[in-house]
Amino acid sequence: MIRQILTLLATLMVVAGSGQAMAQDQSGAGARDALSALAQLDLKRSAIVQSGGQTDIKLGLSQPVPYRAYLLADPYRLVVDFREVNFDGHDPKILLGVPGAITALRWGRFRPGWSRLVAELARPMTLASAEETTGDTPQINLALRPVSPSSFKAHSGAADSAMWGLPQPAEVAPTHRRQDGTRPLRVVLDPGHGGIDPGAEDGGMHEADIVLQFARLLRDRMRRAGIEVVMTRNQDVFVPLETRVTVARAAGADLFISLHADSITQGVATGATIYRLGNDAESEATRKLVTRHDRDDILAGVDLHGQGDEVADILIQMARRETQPRSVRVAQVLAGAIKTAGLRMHKHPVQGANFSVLKSPDIPSVLIELGFLSSPADRKRLNDPDWRARMADAITQGVLTWAQSDAAEAKLLRQ
Repeated sequence: MIRQILTLLATLMVVAGSGQAMAQDQSGAGARDALSALAQLDLKRSAIVQSGGQTDIKLGLSQPVPYRAYLLADPYRLVVDFREVNFDGHDPKILLGVPGAITALRWGRFRPGWSRLVAELARPMTLASAEETTGDTPQINLALRPVSPSSFKAHSGAADSAMWGLPQPAEVAPTHRRQDGTRPLRVVLDPGHGGIDPGAEDGGMHEADIVLQFARLLRDRMRRAGIEVVMTRNQDVFVPLETRVTVARAAGADLFISLHADSITQGVATGATIYRLGNDAESEATRKLVTRHDRDDILAGVDLHGQGDEVADILIQMARRETQPRSVRVAQVLAGAIKTAGLRMHKHPVQGANFSVLKSPDIPSVLIELGFLSSPADRKRLNDPDWRARMADAITQGVLTWAQSDAAEAKLLRQ
């Protein structure tokens, strides 16, 4: 029954070709995702100027690049995509200065060959002009003016670059057969955040960097144990939440593990926590984490308008009847392995939460908060090579233990 449901579901879901391309990087070689730095940001010739109700954004570049600029709502924000601008080493807070019409600014890698700037707006605005000057001092100049909410037009601005292109629908592969121990286990590791979305920042540490470093270590440990590993990202590049799940499905994953190290602004949290999918978060702190993770994706310039599909939702819920208990078991086994290794865990080590990356209908999925950057003790552990090695070994052992029992169950179900 589960295979028929998933086959029908596959006809309703478009698997982006870009997601498949990312999933093919099983060797860990991600050089093709790196920016070639065709243009460098010149911060000395860049500024945000507010005068007479108009806000001007001036970006000095080392050479002209193709770009597109447009507006999105909920929240109001300006998005500018560039055909490779290297923002590395430049803090957007320096350019922002005192928040006014623009309340926050972020930039960084967005997808292979493209960079993105996102400016959060205090009010609805229109893109009055967008131009790029060339010559010896190339510069992109954008002018924003306030408008009423009724006059705001999302997606207004410069025309799309012909080189941006929309991903073409990929051929949907046959439904992935549940692992039964007759072939190597395939795990997709998902280092959270990246690129334009650095994630939590505390104590001089950035979540995106920490989890990528740990994911590479965990990947190597798992491969030595005979597990096939695919990474959703192997560099500091932005990957939308939906694409992370698409990568796992395109790779034919047996298990999906998302890695995070968040920070909380209220209360105290310390120790590793494992989340499996739950319709409702089990604590206020968890609800805030879910909201933050999804909001980070939105603020990176992702437009989620019109994503609903009631028929697909019904089929997905039916498919999860088999997958969800498997996700619960892997969360419990991983928590047991981490405790057995003598590593610190949260007082509630396994929790339910409605994280977007846990919603694959046919792949057992968990999200591991390795620790909280808001905790000095956790920051110290995350910086400790010995702790990271012990945690990677514990997770690997937990995955192997779960896979053995899961495979035995699969064989019984087929008899």
